Amino acid sequence: MERVVALAGLAVVAAAGLVYVWNSADVPEPQPTAVVEVGTSSDRSILVHVSGAVVSPGVVVVPIDSRVADVVAAAGGVSPAAVLEAINLAAVVHDGEQIIVPTETSASAVAGDGRIAINSADAATLETLPGVGPVLAERIVAFRTQNGAFEAVEDLLDVPGIGEAKLASLRESVRVP
Repeated sequence: MERVVALAGLAVVAAAGLVYVWNSADVPEPQPTAVVEVGTSSDRSILVHVSGAVVSPGVVVVPIDSRVADVVAAAGGVSPAAVLEAINLAAVVHDGEQIIVPTETSASAVAGDGRIAINSADAATLETLPGVGPVLAERIVAFRTQNGAFEAVEDLLDVPGIGEAKLASLRESVRVP
């Protein structure tokens, strides 16, 4: 019984230490962006999913006439790794849209013609492909990590979850350098 009490006391001390470390950790200050009044969803506001190189990724509520810059601000601003030149901050956003703020790694994976390099794109960039969500994007990255670079676009057929129909929808959106 004394051992259980000692272990419980040790767990409490460890938890308190973690809380202290978490609260005292340096958090990088986000780069300044436009300020948006964020409230609850209504007829005058929309929901937008923002991910990638932002401080607080997730779903944000913004006014109906918001721009990408407003959505980024509502997500706490960008992280230091963000490549803002790769997105249009002035674009109008729509209800249910997803905005992915790329990092240097993901931005370099997009060719000048808009096709994504499947051998260098991160999971967030792969999610921008038609019909590719977080699970499939992670499978592509994991497959590439375990098996090496793709030699041809058709090699995507070896990734679990990608069949002929999915490959056909991806073929024009991807490239193998």
